[in-house]
Formats: sequence, structure tokens, C-alpha cells
Amino acid sequence: MPRVYPPIEGRQPSVTISPSIVESVAGFTAGLVSTLVVHPFDVVKTRLQLKQNAKARPGDSWRVIREIAQEAKLEAQMEGLGRKTGVSNVVQSFYRGLMPNMIGNSVSWALYFMWYGNIKDLVRAARGTGSPLTSSDYFIASGVSGILTAVFTNPIWVIKTRMLSTSRNHPGAYQSIAHGCSDLYRTEGVRGFYRGLLPSLFGVSHGAIQFMAYEQLKNRWALHRKGGRDGLSNLDYLYLSAVSKMFAGSITYPYQVVRARLQASQKYAGAMDVVGQIFRKEGMVGFYRGLGPNIVRVLPSTCVTFLVYENMKFYLPRMWDPDRDEILEAAD
Repeated sequence: MPRVYPPIEGRQPSVTISPSIVESVAGFTAGLVSTLVVHPFDVVKTRLQLKQNAKARPGDSWRVIREIAQEAKLEAQMEGLGRKTGVSNVVQSFYRGLMPNMIGNSVSWALYFMWYGNIKDLVRAARGTGSPLTSSDYFIASGVSGILTAVFTNPIWVIKTRMLSTSRNHPGAYQSIAHGCSDLYRTEGVRGFYRGLLPSLFGVSHGAIQFMAYEQLKNRWALHRKGGRDGLSNLDYLYLSAVSKMFAGSITYPYQVVRARLQASQKYAGAMDVVGQIFRKEGMVGFYRGLGPNIVRVLPSTCVTFLVYENMKFYLPRMWDPDRDEILEAAD
């Protein structure tokens, strides 16, 4: 329910945006901006995760980057395109699958932050003591939000992974989201849209650990800071989001490799089959394929996501009602 503030000096009562809408819009915007910034790293990471039967070596990321560029140049030559268009083709190759990635990230963050904020509010209301939330509260709220988000958005990630794993002219490659949905439903049915859901649900622990660390770091950091929103500056948000992401990523990265291979290929019987094959053929190193570009990708992505989210959450209600601060002060 929107909160109605009392009038001041004859001013009509002001209705603010619902907290759920604020969380959703902030999360949606954060996902949109971060995807635009770091999508090329996602393409490289996905290609690396899907490489099989080869030992990981230093410089794999650069080799994948060159492969993608060479594929794009070859396609341009085959289509008789000029040099300028060929360069444009290379850029497009690094942004292949951008639309499903943008939709997936923006919708995921919108749903995630909406549910996360509502669950935290429910926990506070259930306690009714005004005591601060504990680490376990943040972990549970984030975990439940992650499960709900994973179930709702898994079909988008299946399409996105398959688009990122192939070049545009590769046999059987999806040409668009609509083509991918149609082809996937025709060949694998509804079940195909939920390939990789099990490791995705396991990956919920990543978000739960990250948010638990982020919230507790933010609470503790604010006690030692003055000024800014809730005592924190934009630089603080960047630092805290990076630390919490590295902490969670170092623990849970292998599930991303398992999920990517399940989503991109039909040759595996299930998540445990993927785990067994990776361990036998590639060893423990296989579970960390793409970790380098993933770190490079997720840190800027995470920092941008949380920075945009925190700023949108702060400014959006004030854009809706510029006098909100004054009204709040009068209400108190």
C-alpha cells in the first residue's frame, strides 16, 4: 500500500510510490545498465565455460576473443561485406544475444529486489520489535527471492546461453529470441526451457551469500561513515558490492559451468552427469573455466548494478514527490 503523508500548511496529502514498485524499477534499471556495459565479457565467459576435453591454459580468454573476431571477419568476407562493415560485424559478434541478456537481467533484478524487499519487510513485521535483521535473515530473504526468480526466468537464460555459445551463421544457431523459443519448444518441448534449472537453484546460494555479506558490510560500514545516503557514498557502494561479490563468487562459481553446459547441450543426462564428465575429463580446473573473464565481468557488472540500484532507490521516490523529505520531516 502506498504511504499517505499528512499535509503541511494546507498542502494536499502526498501519496508516494509503493516500496515494491521502487524496488522493481530500481532493480530493472540496474540490470539494464549493467548488461549494456559488460555484455561482451559475458559472451567470452560463456564460450570458455562450454569448451570441453581441453585443459585450461593461461591466455584462454584472449584465444576466445580472437576466435570470435575471426568468425565475424570470416562471415563478413563470405557475405562480401566491406572492411568498415566487417568491423561492425565484429562488434555485433561481441553483442550477440544482447536482447535476451538484457531482458533476463532487467527482469531478474526487478523481481529479485521486489521479493527481497518484501520478504525483509515481512520478517521485520513478524518480529515487531524493531530489532535489526540478522545474517540469517538476509540469507533466507535472498535465498527465497533467488529461487522464485530462477524459476520465473530460466527460459530466458536457456535462450541467451545458446545464442552466446554460437556465431550467427553457425548451423542451428538461434537468430532471435522468437526463433529460439520456437525452435526450442519444437525440438525439446516445455522441458527444454528449464534445462539447467537445478544448478541454477543451487546457484541461489551464491546470491544469498553475496547479499548476506553486502547487507552486513553495509550496516557495519555505515556506522563508521558520515554523510551520503544512509551514511554511505557511491564509492562505498562500489567497494562493498565488489568485496561481497568476490567473496560469494570464490565459493560458488562451479555451478555456473555446470548450468551453462546443461543449457547449451542435450548430450548430458543431468547435472550429476555434467559434474562427473567434467571431473573425469578436465579435473577440478574444469569447474573454474571462464573464471578470469567472469571476475572481470561480474565486478564491473555488480558494482554498476548495486550503484544504480541504490541511487534509483534513493532518488525515485523524490522524483515522484520533490517535497517528500519535507513531508517526512513534518510527519515525524
